[in-house]
Amino acid sequence: MPKMKTKRAAEKRFHVTGSGKLKRMKAYKSHILTKKSQKTKRNLRKATMTDATNVKVMKKLLPYE
Repeated sequence: MPKMKTKRAAEKRFHVTGSGKLKRMKAYKSHILTKKSQKTKRNLRKATMTDATNVKVMKKLLPYE
């Protein structure tokens, strides 16, 4: 049986924590920042956990994480 391949796009975007949860960065922080408030941009800097509805699919994309 050959090894499973990791989906490279998912590996760049998700990191598995020690307890097995998936950590990700928030979206909407790359461009068109002038119309966003400082508070919005500050909150977008922080990492967050992936929603439970997506975790099962994301774990399949990261077989060795």
